[in-house]
Amino acid sequence: MKEVIVIGVAGGSASGKTTVAARLKEEYNDNVELICHDSYYLAHDDMPFDERVKINYDHPNAFDTERMLKDIRSLKQGIAIDCPVYSYSEHNRTKETVHIRATKVIIIEGFLIFENKELRDLMDIKIFVDTDADERLVRRILRDVKERGRSLESVITQYIKTVKPMHEQFVEPTKKHADIIIPRGGENQVALQMVMNRIKAIVEEETKN
Repeated sequence: MKEVIVIGVAGGSASGKTTVAARLKEEYNDNVELICHDSYYLAHDDMPFDERVKINYDHPNAFDTERMLKDIRSLKQGIAIDCPVYSYSEHNRTKETVHIRATKVIIIEGFLIFENKELRDLMDIKIFVDTDADERLVRRILRDVKERGRSLESVITQYIKTVKPMHEQFVEPTKKHADIIIPRGGENQVALQMVMNRIKAIVEEETKN
């Protein structure tokens, strides 16, 4: 298998990075797989639900990044992996896995993927989705209440206690590692199309060699 291109898409919570990653995946169809860092939240089977909800899920220590590193390295070597599945409503990893093929392009999406140097070093292209904090908060409220079954109070409490301070400590500083910064996320069609064209050219060039 020719060289695998790994694209990292980072940014704050509800910045639009998932939309950007999905658009990139659309562009490459069968030649791409998408992996979310959220899938690698640590399992807490020994912990009751009331305790799991108190965990700081916005800190790097909440993730099994070592497993993700191992999986990405396997994919880069042309070896398929079984990615864990995480349940936001249960605040825990499920017993299921998703089979991920080794494809020409692997997209990694997550708000903390640039925080870990080993993970960064596996990426060929690093994209940071930069969106205003107020807009991210509104999007997060709508998403977590409608899609993840959270109460409005719990979403706001989590944002104040962990999301905002962890963003300032761990996410915002990683913007400096990005090769490309996209303001306003998936809504910025002009920037997104330019990025897709550029990445397409890079991928085509790499896969020729």
